[in-house]
Amino acid sequence: MSSTILNFATKYSLYSGSIICSLGIVGNVINILVFTQLKVFRDNRCAFYLTIESIFNFLYMLFGISVNILISIYGDDETGRSLIWCKLRYIIAQTLTSCSFTMVCCTAADEYFSTNYRCNLRQTCTLRLARYLTFILIFIWTCHSIIFGYFSNIMPSIGCTISNENYRQYATFFFYPVLGGVLPIVISSFFSMLAYRNVRRLVRRQIPIIRRRLDRQITAMVLLRIVVFICLTAPSIIYRIYAINTPVLRNTSAQYAIVRLLQIIAFSLLNLNHMSSFYVFIMSSARFRHQVKYFLIKKCWKHIRCCHTENLISPGNAQIFNSNIEHEQNN
Repeated sequence: MSSTILNFATKYSLYSGSIICSLGIVGNVINILVFTQLKVFRDNRCAFYLTIESIFNFLYMLFGISVNILISIYGDDETGRSLIWCKLRYIIAQTLTSCSFTMVCCTAADEYFSTNYRCNLRQTCTLRLARYLTFILIFIWTCHSIIFGYFSNIMPSIGCTISNENYRQYATFFFYPVLGGVLPIVISSFFSMLAYRNVRRLVRRQIPIIRRRLDRQITAMVLLRIVVFICLTAPSIIYRIYAINTPVLRNTSAQYAIVRLLQIIAFSLLNLNHMSSFYVFIMSSARFRHQVKYFLIKKCWKHIRCCHTENLISPGNAQIFNSNIEHEQNN
C-alpha cells in the first residue's frame, strides 16, 4: 500500500511539476516582455511590481524544473542525502517565494495609492521609490533566507528539516503563519479592496480616459490575482507548519507515504501560484488579451519576419535591393 502511494506521488510530482513549470515559464516570460516593452506599462509602478514578481516566479519555475529532474532520476529531491543541497534549497525556495509574495502585496498597495483621490498620496509613491523599496525588500528576504538555510540540517530518519529548536518555534509560530501566510494575505486583500473602491470613483474625477482605463484594467487584474493567491497559498502554509512540528520517520512507511503525498499536493498548489499570474491576467482583462496579442503579432512576429527577410537577402541582391529603395525615394 505504501509503495503504491509513493509511486503515485512520485509520478504525480514529476508530471504535474513538468506541466506547471513549462506553462509557468512561458506565462512569466510573456508577462515580463509585455510589461517592459509596451509603452502603456513602461512608467507604471504597478506594472513594475508585476514585472519583478514575474521575474521571481520565472526563477522559481526554473528551480522547480531542477527539483523535478532530481525526482525523476533519484526518486526524491536529494535533500535527505546532500547537506549542501538541503541548505541551498531552503535558501533558494524561501528567497524566491518571499520576494514573490512581497511583490503581490506591493502591487496591491501601490494600486491603492495610485488611484487615491488625494493628490499628495498619489504623488508620494514614485517609480524611483518603488525601485529602492524593491531592492531593500529583496536584500532583507535574501538575508533572512540565508539564516533559514543555516539552521537547516539533515536529521537521521527524518531528512532535511530545521534542526534548531528556537528557530523551529520562530518558523512555526511567526514566519509561516504570519510573515508567509496571514500578513501577505491580509495586506493584499485590504489594499486591493480599497483600490477597487477608488476605481469605482474615478468617473467623478477629472482624469484622462486612457489613465482611467489603465487603472481599471490593472485593478481588475490585481484583484483576481489576489483571490487566486489566497486560495493557492493557504494549503502550503498549513502543510509547512504541520511538517515542521510533526516530522515523520522514514521507517514508518504508511504514514510517511501519506505525508509525502500531502507534501507534493501542497507544493503543486504553491507552484500553481507562481505559474498562474499570466493566465489570471488573460482571463480577467480583455484589454490585456488584446495587448498580449498585439505584442506577439505586431512586435515579436514582425521582428522575426524582418530578421528572416534580412538573412534571405544575399550580398549580391543587397545592392539591387538598396538601389531600388533609392530609386523609389527619388521618384
